[in-house]
Amino acid sequence: MRLFIAINFSKDICGKLAALREDLRARSQGGRFALDENLHLTLAFLGECDAKQAATAKSVMNAASFEPFAVSIVRVGRFRRDGGDIWWAGLSDDKPLMNLQRELAERLKDCGFTLEMRKYSPHITLGREVITDSAPWKIAPFGETISSIELMRSERINGRQIYTAIFEKRGAAE
Repeated sequence: MRLFIAINFSKDICGKLAALREDLRARSQGGRFALDENLHLTLAFLGECDAKQAATAKSVMNAASFEPFAVSIVRVGRFRRDGGDIWWAGLSDDKPLMNLQRELAERLKDCGFTLEMRKYSPHITLGREVITDSAPWKIAPFGETISSIELMRSERINGRQIYTAIFEKRGAAE
């Protein structure tokens, strides 16, 4: 099974992210745009895992220590790619978020997982292979308090990418 650790957002925040995605779609000549239910922040992509690796990932998540913290979505940007760009909503690099991601990544690597080597850039993918003449635009920042992280399974079902939470770790109560 294909797994990743993520932050999933409230319906309110997902609605605001969906509005950004629709703004992007309106500015574009084409692309593959994220489904409402797939708007999330990836903390660690694990790739193909067996049951033992999934159990290890759950143990790593349980060992991670965090209290609920605020995140802020502050910009729209893109990663340039041949054949269309990846467009995203970017989060501020707040210390609690970055510390949690770093702790998870270090613990996962210590347990034998191979993770991406590039610097973590917190973002929510809005669209892939997007063709547009538009430049990234300014947004009014918005956000919420995060109190849990989830282990997600990624599957392709009937041609659609479906993400399902299979485990949740809640932050320590304040």
